[in-house]
Amino acid sequence: MAIEETAETVATTDTANATGTANAADIAGGTDAVGVAAGAITYPTAPGYQVNVRSGPGTNHRVVKVLPYNTRVPIRCQRHGEKVSGPYGTTDIWDSIAPGQYVSDAYVRTGSDGFVTVPCG
Repeated sequence: MAIEETAETVATTDTANATGTANAADIAGGTDAVGVAAGAITYPTAPGYQVNVRSGPGTNHRVVKVLPYNTRVPIRCQRHGEKVSGPYGTTDIWDSIAPGQYVSDAYVRTGSDGFVTVPCG
């Protein structure tokens, strides 16, 4: 894992309700809000980390944005990519939080070491 990689993920605010869902008004992504259908499941990023969102599934891809601390993110689909170590282990799974936006699953608490949704096509 590269030292610059303090975390990987995409944005919904920590105001999402306790059931782990968020509505469109709860989603924050700086100047470009992430479109998530009402009731979509979101997952918390690792506490104490600002997570890098990348254009592809690896640290060699450019940083699109940085998620703020205590962010919740939707996971549209998942794919294998570069292996990254983080607070939730070492994995090659990358979560797509929006089109062209990926965070390492090592920084997202999904409760699983495997896929939690469909593979990206």
